[in-house]
Amino acid sequence: MADTHTVTFLLLDVAVVIAAARAGGFVARKLGQPAVVGEIAAGIALGPSLLGLFPGNPDEWLFPTEVRPLLLAIAQLGLVLFMFIVGLELDMRLIKGRERAAASISLSSIILPFALGAALALILYDQHDDKSLAPNVSLANLTLFLGIAMSITAFPVLARILNDRGMMRTVPGVFSLAAAAVDDIVAWTLLAFVTAIIGGENVGDVGKIVGLSLLYCAVMFLVVRPLLARLVEWRDTAGRMTPDILAVVLIGLFLSAAATEWIGIHLIIGAFVFGAVMPKVGAEQLHREILERLEQASVLLLLPMFFVVTGLAVDLSGIGLDGLWQLVLVLLVAIAGKFLGAFAGARASAIPGRQSAAIAVLMNTRGLTELVILSVGLSLDVLTPQLYAMLVVMALVTTVLTAPLLRLAYPDSVVANDIAEAERLALAAGSANRAMVVLTDLDASVDELLHRHRRLFGAAAGYDVVLAGVLSVTAPAKRLEVGVPIMPDFAAMASAVEKLNMLGSALPGPDSVSVLCRFSADPVVDLTEMAENANIDFIFLDSSRSEIADGLQIAPVVTVDERAPGPDIAASGDRGAASIVCVAPETRAGRTAILVAAGLALNESAPLTIVTGASRRRMLADLEPAIDQGLEISVIDRKRSYDRVAALIVVADEETDGTVKVVDHVGTSEEGLGDRVSRYFERVVAERVDSAAPRPILGQPVHTHTTAHETPERH
Repeated sequence: MADTHTVTFLLLDVAVVIAAARAGGFVARKLGQPAVVGEIAAGIALGPSLLGLFPGNPDEWLFPTEVRPLLLAIAQLGLVLFMFIVGLELDMRLIKGRERAAASISLSSIILPFALGAALALILYDQHDDKSLAPNVSLANLTLFLGIAMSITAFPVLARILNDRGMMRTVPGVFSLAAAAVDDIVAWTLLAFVTAIIGGENVGDVGKIVGLSLLYCAVMFLVVRPLLARLVEWRDTAGRMTPDILAVVLIGLFLSAAATEWIGIHLIIGAFVFGAVMPKVGAEQLHREILERLEQASVLLLLPMFFVVTGLAVDLSGIGLDGLWQLVLVLLVAIAGKFLGAFAGARASAIPGRQSAAIAVLMNTRGLTELVILSVGLSLDVLTPQLYAMLVVMALVTTVLTAPLLRLAYPDSVVANDIAEAERLALAAGSANRAMVVLTDLDASVDELLHRHRRLFGAAAGYDVVLAGVLSVTAPAKRLEVGVPIMPDFAAMASAVEKLNMLGSALPGPDSVSVLCRFSADPVVDLTEMAENANIDFIFLDSSRSEIADGLQIAPVVTVDERAPGPDIAASGDRGAASIVCVAPETRAGRTAILVAAGLALNESAPLTIVTGASRRRMLADLEPAIDQGLEISVIDRKRSYDRVAALIVVADEETDGTVKVVDHVGTSEEGLGDRVSRYFERVVAERVDSAAPRPILGQPVHTHTTAHETPERH
């Protein structure tokens, strides 16, 4: 049993480490760096590199020898949780649609750094072959390990930087994230293989480790993965993350880590694989709740212990003047190898130069993931303390350089322009009037959405349609620090875009369907930006989101009440309402309502009755282009009665009752009704001519995700 002295210092050390980590993270964020940079620096400062420079070796007093194994044990728990989160965030849906480019960037950014790392080992081996300091060091082992160390990309830090810069909807953001996901799989697989080689005493041992590793993977993917899939249903049935669900996850996690530690490929591999086999599809809320539960323990306690254990093993003064050239060489190989490899892979995928440079900068970040790799090397006795210190400095420097270099390669102004251009390019070309159909309930299935919004889709059937998905974001107070808390959002985005594409394929009316999707904390702001980029003529949404309609001024808004009595709105080619009635006051919204009603009547092949106080003769003259298209129109005075049961009612926002309500708060000067009708039906005629050669639905939607300046990013 531990004595009082040991327990006292353990508790004291925990308090000091937590305080130092929080302070370091705070300073790093103030300097525009990821918090992990400051936390790592704080851990190093508590070791011989800074605290140990003071008289009396206070680092040895503060962290006595008998306490250090306890700190190491706590640190190992932190590593297990961190690597589980890395695996949990690995979602191959991020790669879908860009597999070749992701593979090209990832493999190029692994092969070249690995080769340069191996060459570096040839140069440095003679300076670091002291077996009294690193018993397992050999040229082969050092070559393999430095190759892995130079090849790694910190997926969590990269995702955080993309989030903070608002780059999720840019080419560099999309492709670097996809490439980093591939990078994760390749790098951790290589590490497991290298660990097996170094850990095996002979060829037989290596073969045994490899065989057991393959058996372990088969069990995890063929047996454990299907069992874990039931967690989603369990969580949905309970309506929340229960202690029992979390207990199952943690039990499985630690058993998996224990299995790989016993096999001989290190516990971090087991933690990573367990996270990777966790359910992904439909599990976004489960992921977020797991991260919320692990936040406190990981960020406040366990990971800081890992940082201080790392710092205690780093003595920067031990590098010395003679070691400076080696440190410079390590930095050059690490930075140049990763940058040139990723840049070449991006250019080979026909990505423009500036965007390729941004991808290369992003792939160069290493952060905590690199420290995990280095801790494995230290535990395998492959690295001398001096070389370990150099590599830790490399991990810090490459991470610190990422943000400023990214701002040089890819300034904020270019980010904004690229986002707008990407959304414009994602839209199908067409000569018809363009309508944005806004959906905020993408948690439902495609069939449910088609049934739930049958009137909404029917109302937009005569237009070129842009399906705009708007996903809600986590409240700022719930923003997490552990791993990458926004990864469940990335997975939700991938799922939403896939669902929107399926929905677009299922819509029977429009000739042309495009897809845009965003996370948004302020739908009015984001929809305004999307509508401006897409050159939208009308915005259609469900009447239950009328608060959005009231705030939009970029284009007229058409709200559709799915629950109102009366006929449905049929898709093109089907018969829906027996007639259309438009109640139109002499206002801007009233005139826009006439335009919308005329389009509906033409698409429904139904007669249109306009109820208005305006001149009947003038109204029919203004509507002559619609009449020329075969539309049957009658104009009656507001005092006369009209069919309120069989007819589909279209009203302006000043009116109260109607299945379709038109809100027009556009701030520009208004054209006359006749000019608007002429322009509208000129496009209808052009679209009918073009429809002889139907346009396909776009297969490459823009994946849009907002960040610190936008959303889930608007904090």
